[in-house]
Amino acid sequence: MYDNFSEFLKDKQHICVIQAENPDGDSLGSALALEEALDDKEVSLYCPVEIPKYMRYFEGWSRVELDFAFRADAIIIVDTAATVLLSKLLDDPAIRNCLYTTPVFVIDHHESEADLDFPYESIIEPLSSNCALIYKILKDQKIKISAQCAENLLYGILSDTLGLTSQSTTAEDFRIAANLIDCGLSIADLEERRRELSKKSARILDYKADLIKRIEYHLDGALATVLIPFEDIQEYSDEYNPNILILEELRMVEGVQVAISMKTYPDGKLTGKIRTSAPIAHEIAGYFGGGGHPYAAGFRVYEDYDEVIRELVDVTDRLMHENA
Repeated sequence: MYDNFSEFLKDKQHICVIQAENPDGDSLGSALALEEALDDKEVSLYCPVEIPKYMRYFEGWSRVELDFAFRADAIIIVDTAATVLLSKLLDDPAIRNCLYTTPVFVIDHHESEADLDFPYESIIEPLSSNCALIYKILKDQKIKISAQCAENLLYGILSDTLGLTSQSTTAEDFRIAANLIDCGLSIADLEERRRELSKKSARILDYKADLIKRIEYHLDGALATVLIPFEDIQEYSDEYNPNILILEELRMVEGVQVAISMKTYPDGKLTGKIRTSAPIAHEIAGYFGGGGHPYAAGFRVYEDYDEVIRELVDVTDRLMHENA
């Protein structure tokens, strides 16, 4: 079923595994799992931004480098097939040239249509997590899943499914998780390590209180938004991602069906992360040229914040009525 992956790997000696510029637990788990599974090859791990501190409960996170492996004779991109999430790579002429001249394989689980303009092969299958897809590929191709590989995959699945509780979680996810636990893992030990390394400082808790005070409500409380300016990103992101701090809080407010946190940058860029209780997140993101899952998606634009808010209110109102 996934023979094209094994065919791609033939005669390749050095693989560079790339995460997008918004790394999360699923992308990091995917990269580390592939590094472990492809133990007969040299594997370099690359991300254009540093792995945030709150994700460093993954063993091996420090092997993800900021320097691109130009010596690699093959590239695997995990957890995205969207140009907008690879802009830092494409803006670098040397890396961009590598993407056009080196064989590329994309493994992605998002439902949004791929829009990459460089040549690539792919396995793109809508699942709840990219790590679940990698598990299926490894099993199908009879590639050994070691205990460490299983840990990375399980962490990634738990991250993207919110501990197997998100709307996108399926019975297959539970079966995969059970199979991974059978490799000798203790889910309790894994969760304890995650909790210990994800603890918030008093400073971050105070900042979370400030974010909560900034929440704005629209459409009679059905849409909740919060703005995270660049100054906040500079001050807090290395310690704790503001999006992670606030998005679930937005969803826990009575009446909120759509929660969106937005970040602004000096170059005029505005990014949005969307979480919804109705399957419209990907459609909201798609309006702005983004994409993702029905209940979790994101976008990036170069527009004025007030104009984005106006458009968000309009498109969210329309989609909620269409899905009522």
